[in-house]
Amino acid sequence: MKKIQSTCNLCALACNIDFYVEGEKIIKVSPTKHYPVNKGFCCIKGLNLDKQQTKVKKSIYPLLKDENGNIKEISWEEGFKVFVKKMTDIQEKYGKESVAYISTGQMTTEDMAILGHVGRNYMKINGDGNTRLCMATSVVAHKQTFGFDAPPYTLKDAELSDTLIFIGANPVIAHPVFWGRIMEHNKDANIIVIDPRKSETAMMANEWIDINPKGDLSLLYTVANVLIENEWINKNYIEDNTEGFEEFKEHVSKFTLDTVYEKTGISKERVYNLAKTIYEGKRVSLWWTMGVNQSYEGVRTAQAIINIALMTGNMGKPGTGANSLTGQCNAMGSRAFSNTSGLYGGGDFDNPIRRKAVSEALEVDESILATKPTIPYNAIIEKAIAGEIKGLWILCTNPRHSWANNDEFRKAAQNLEFLVVQDIYSDTHTAQLADLFLPSVPAIKKEGVLINTERRLSKVNPVLQKEEGELSDYEIIYNIGKHLGMGSLLDNWKTPRDAFELLKKCSKGMPCDITGVTYELLEGPNKEGSKGVQWPFKEGDIISEDERRLYEDCKYYTPSKKAKFHFEDVRENPMKTNEEYPYIFNSGRGTVGQWHTNVRTREIDESVKIYSEKSYMFMNPELAKELNISENERVKVKSMNGVCSEFDVKISDTVKKDHLYAPIHYIETNALTPSIYDPYSKEPSFKTVPVKIMKK
Repeated sequence: MKKIQSTCNLCALACNIDFYVEGEKIIKVSPTKHYPVNKGFCCIKGLNLDKQQTKVKKSIYPLLKDENGNIKEISWEEGFKVFVKKMTDIQEKYGKESVAYISTGQMTTEDMAILGHVGRNYMKINGDGNTRLCMATSVVAHKQTFGFDAPPYTLKDAELSDTLIFIGANPVIAHPVFWGRIMEHNKDANIIVIDPRKSETAMMANEWIDINPKGDLSLLYTVANVLIENEWINKNYIEDNTEGFEEFKEHVSKFTLDTVYEKTGISKERVYNLAKTIYEGKRVSLWWTMGVNQSYEGVRTAQAIINIALMTGNMGKPGTGANSLTGQCNAMGSRAFSNTSGLYGGGDFDNPIRRKAVSEALEVDESILATKPTIPYNAIIEKAIAGEIKGLWILCTNPRHSWANNDEFRKAAQNLEFLVVQDIYSDTHTAQLADLFLPSVPAIKKEGVLINTERRLSKVNPVLQKEEGELSDYEIIYNIGKHLGMGSLLDNWKTPRDAFELLKKCSKGMPCDITGVTYELLEGPNKEGSKGVQWPFKEGDIISEDERRLYEDCKYYTPSKKAKFHFEDVRENPMKTNEEYPYIFNSGRGTVGQWHTNVRTREIDESVKIYSEKSYMFMNPELAKELNISENERVKVKSMNGVCSEFDVKISDTVKKDHLYAPIHYIETNALTPSIYDPYSKEPSFKTVPVKIMKK
C-alpha cells in the first residue's frame, strides 16, 4: 500500500489529505498530520474526496446534442473539432468577442493559466471566473488599499488574537477546520460576531451583534468615529504607514452614536463598547467573508474593516489583521494567475513593463497577450441575453444554479448558438443545457497547484491513474488549443509542470513572487512530506517558519509604500422592503457537509443523511404564528425580482421576525436573489432581497 499526500480542492483552506492506495483503489483517507493548515484534522467533505463520481454515472467521452435534442457520445477528436468549428464560425460571423468563457476557483492554477493562454491570449475572448461571486470584492479592496491583492494574514493569527471579530462570516460551517484551530488553541479569546442572523458562529461567540441587514458600513464608520473621538488610535502607525487618514476622519465624523441605532439596529452603548473592546485588545483581528463581499457596497465595507485595523495598528503583527477568508480552494490562484483581470502574476494589461516581462517569460511576442481585462461575469450573461455573445464555454461551475437571479442564466443559455460545458458531472443544471459536454476527471486524478486563503501553495497529486479515454481539464484545454492551430504557442505548455515554470517566471519581482517554489518542494523535501509554502517565496529564499504574514515591515505595495484609507458615503439600499414585499430574504451555507450547488457533496452518504433533500428556509416563530404556518409546511416565496420559489419552513429563533434564511445549495434560493452588483468589484449582492410569503 502506498501513501500519497494531496490537497482538498473544495474550500479555501485547501487542507492536505493522505490517500492510502492499493491496486488503483483508495483504501483509506486521512488528514495529513504535519500540514500547517489542518494539522491532522479535516471536515467531512475532505474525508470523502474519494467519493467523487462513484455513484453518479460518469461520462468518459464527450456528449453532443443534435438539432432534435438527442444526445450521443462522440470521440475526443470529434469533440475538439466540433468545439473549434462552432466557436470559430461564431467569431468569424459576429466578431472575436462574440465568444466567452466562465470558469471556477476550483481548478488548479495551471488549468487556469492555460485557459487564459488559449482563451484570452489566442482566441481574444472575454473570460471570467466564479470567484467573481465570492472574492472580487476583497480583491478590489486589497488592490486599492494595499496596492496589490495581498491578504496579510496567516491562519495562525486566529490562534494568537485576544480579540476576534467576525463580520458576515460563519466559519463554524464554512471553514470548520479554521474554527477548530481557534477552539483548540485560543479558547479564552473574546469572540464577537456581527451578523443579522444568529449563525452557528454567533451561537459560539462571547457576543452577537445582531445588526440590521446592510447596516454594516454605517456601524463600521461609527465605530471608527468613536475610536478617533476618544483617541483610541495608533497615531504613530497612521502617520508613518498610511495615507488619507485626515480625510477619513472628517468623513466618519458625521456617523455619531446618536444616530447609529436608526441605521444599524444596535444601541449606542453597544457600539461604544465594541469600539472600546477594539481599543483594549492587545492583538485584535477582524475577519470577513461573504456577508460583506456579496453586497452592493461590499468593497467600501471591506475597506471600512481594513481602516479600523490600520488606524489601531492591528496590522502586520501576530494575532492581528483585517483578514478576508476566501471561499474556494484556488480563488487565490484564479486571482493572481488566470490572465483575466490582470496579467499572470498581477499587473495591468496596459502596463508596458509588465507586458514585456510576461511576454519574455512566456517566450511570445507582446502582441499575443490579451490587451485588456475581461468583462465581468454579469456582463457576459447580459451580453448573451442581448445576443452579443453567441458562444459560451463553462468550465467546472454551475451558473444555472449559482448565478444571482439564476433564471437569467437560463435565458442566456437559450439565446446562445453554442454552449459548451466542461465538468466532472454531466447532470448538473448547467450541463443539461449544453450543446457539447466535455467530461473532465476529478482532482484525485490530476496534478497541479492550489493557492489557499493565506497565500499557501500546495500540490494536488494524482492519487489514481486515469482510465482509458479520460482527460484532465488541462489536457482538454491543451487539445482545444492544438485544434485551434496554436502550434508553437503551446510548445512551453505541454504539461502542468511546464505551465507552473512559466508562471514562476511571470511572477518574478511581483508581490506574489513564486520563483523559489518547485513541484519537488511542494511534494515534500523530507520524509514527513510537504508543508506547502506561502507567497512571496523568491528564488534563493529559505523556509524559516511554516506560517508567515505580510506587512510586518509596515511596507505596502502602493507607490508610497503606505496603505490608503478608502471611503465614501453609505449607499441607499437599491431594494428596500415595502408593504408588498415586507420580509428580508438572506442566504448562505447550510451544513458543513454541503458545498455550493450540492453537486459533489451529494455523493457523501453521511452528508445526505443530515441535510434536507428539498429546499428549505428558516422562519422566526412569531412570524410563523402570525402567518399560521407550521413546521415543514411548504410555502411560496416571491422575490422583488418577480421570481417565485417554494421552500419547506423550519421554525427557528436564529432569524428575526421579519427575516428569512435559506441555504444556497438549492436552486430555488438564487432564483430569488437580485441582479444588483457592487460598482467596483461587480460582485452580486446575494445577501438581502425583499420578498413576500404565500401559503400554497
